[in-house]
Amino acid sequence: MLKLSTDVAAPAVLSALDAIYERRSVRSYLPKTVDRRLIGNLLDAAVQAPTAVNESPWAFAVVQDRKALKRLSDKALQLLQPGAGARSFALPDNVFYDAGTLIVIYGKPLGPFVAADCWLAAENLMLAARAVGLGTCVIGLATAALNTPEWKAELKASSDLTAYVPIIVGVPSGQEPPARRRPPEVLAWKAGLSV
Repeated sequence: MLKLSTDVAAPAVLSALDAIYERRSVRSYLPKTVDRRLIGNLLDAAVQAPTAVNESPWAFAVVQDRKALKRLSDKALQLLQPGAGARSFALPDNVFYDAGTLIVIYGKPLGPFVAADCWLAAENLMLAARAVGLGTCVIGLATAALNTPEWKAELKASSDLTAYVPIIVGVPSGQEPPARRRPPEVLAWKAGLSV
């Protein structure tokens, strides 16, 4: 069972459905560091995800050093400069929005479903974080930097691993507004004859 550290004020643990419906991408955090034990609990929740033929192809790197996070943010922004595939949206000064924790989900080359397995683990982690009052946001802008030899070496990720999901985690500085979602688009619904 996930438990909050004493320095994180949050409501009681949410139900699974409440966590699903209340989860938001958080881009504003209080300057608090999530304690190591709670991060361990989030990682334990992540590895409860379904995985193709039970391969569990994930490996995790946790970065809580703010200087390292700033260097990684700078590298991510450098790789997105004009001529290097930058899009036409305004880039933040810090791709990690000053969050104090980054969890990177790397995938081992074990088969065709590694990326899907890593994303399932990411969803478990994000829902578990929400359930205990923490905020998260996937930072896709950091993926290219995390897959450079330089950053793989710094995070002790072997060259055959691929960073799939970088997730920031922290104590939200406020409450994110509800996101408007479209209803499911059902292409087909074939039902058998009832007797």
